[in-house]
Amino acid sequence: MPSPPLLGSLAVQAPSLAPQLVYVSPATCHNLSLFKDLLREYRRLDDTITMRLNRSNAQFRDRNRVGSNKKGNVQDLACEYVWKELVENWKRRTEIVDYCVDVVDQSMNEKRRVLEGQHGDARAQRKAQADLFAEEVKRNQVHNELSVERIIRNRSLDAFQSRCRYFTPPMNDVEARKWWNAAQSQEAP
Repeated sequence: MPSPPLLGSLAVQAPSLAPQLVYVSPATCHNLSLFKDLLREYRRLDDTITMRLNRSNAQFRDRNRVGSNKKGNVQDLACEYVWKELVENWKRRTEIVDYCVDVVDQSMNEKRRVLEGQHGDARAQRKAQADLFAEEVKRNQVHNELSVERIIRNRSLDAFQSRCRYFTPPMNDVEARKWWNAAQSQEAP
């Protein structure tokens, strides 16, 4: 008999029992539905940040009671844990969006070269123009995801800072510091 599915907040918090490795290819970037679904999955952490902070606090508090916790303030440890998750997630999403921006831009440039190379055949030229227009719409939508990422990061950072007011990433964690500074200045790292 199969085990019952995880429901409620546990389903969002708990790691997938069967993690799925997703390869992003140019086909992923050109299929806007698939591309947006992939980003939606990655954005789930940002959507549930308050709940994750609550659960991390409870988890580190329990570890502290049992004595299996690192030394330090429970709140600080929970904040550091969630911050590392956020940074890794932001990094992966940024890589995906940047990759797809490059793929779609390259495809659009190729379509533009095809259009410039066609002289004489009006039908082929109209088809090339239609393909170029479709690529331009796709390009705009993929590029818009860069703005969406900035908004989501700012919203997550606000929620994070409301709960972790005194948190700053350790100085020896260069990657976390880079993202922290970028989030503070509201720029992309």
